[in-house]
Amino acid sequence: MLFTKALKGVGVDADKGCVSTLAHTMMTAARSADSGLASSGGLDRYPYAEASADRVGAPAWEGTDPELGRVSRRAAGSRGRGLHGQLVQQLGQMIVSGDLGADRPLVPEEIGQRFEVSRTVVRESLRVLEAKGLVSARPNVGTRVRPVSDWNLLDPDIIEWRAFGPQRDDQRRELSELRWTIEPLAARLAAGHGREDVQQRLSDMVEIMGHAMGQGDALTFARADAEFHSLLIQVAGNRMLEHLSGIVSAALQVSGGPVTGCERPNEASLAHHGRIVDALADGDGAAAEAAMRQLLTVHPEVERVVPAPREH
Repeated sequence: MLFTKALKGVGVDADKGCVSTLAHTMMTAARSADSGLASSGGLDRYPYAEASADRVGAPAWEGTDPELGRVSRRAAGSRGRGLHGQLVQQLGQMIVSGDLGADRPLVPEEIGQRFEVSRTVVRESLRVLEAKGLVSARPNVGTRVRPVSDWNLLDPDIIEWRAFGPQRDDQRRELSELRWTIEPLAARLAAGHGREDVQQRLSDMVEIMGHAMGQGDALTFARADAEFHSLLIQVAGNRMLEHLSGIVSAALQVSGGPVTGCERPNEASLAHHGRIVDALADGDGAAAEAAMRQLLTVHPEVERVVPAPREH
């Protein structure tokens, strides 16, 4: 029996007693853990300041709500990070949003006082941001914000910061276009690597997605979906594609808008995932690629980003 046919009993009317042990475990873990995934209404969870004409003057954090800078008291964006991680998050958001523009000097002493953290925390945070291409540190010049052209736009944190900031529309469009380029190829290549353990794991993820959809558990659906796509890229047998699996995972977690067929649990999305599993089991690369393209264009809105082939 094809996997897609087996899915007929999985969906809106799925009985809780039919949930497999793996599905139950993953769903329980998802409900009990702090997600960190984007959800409806969560697009504005980061308190970006509005751009102003006098930005070039004093540092952007002067004149704002003092509580915004107290890293230890901020709940938004912390997601269980320590002071170091929270400061990286806050400064990264401010840079990506444009509140700290290109070539803006970042004085460690001022940052430490403003965010009430030690010099060590500031220094390590700036090193992380430098590794992401957001800032540069030079002798006798100090630390300055770098232009967008120098940023590592494939870094998962920068993807997140852009997706929840003023550049959200551009970020989602670019991510959708990138996925459209990467994932159909990965699906075709994965069909030539018929590992039974991978096949089983992919099937498990689709089963979990089906049960999660039947119970209205969007979080578990999203987590299983992210693992499905990440695993598919990793088994494509191409190390450069494998390196991009984290980007796809980040795209799935921050997408938040009607751009791809993976963002809302529905029967069409589930069926396309099942067809991909079937094609991989049959070693049919062309079918796997076609199913992935259909999955990425489930929602009509996608056609604005990935136009359908024109008829001649």
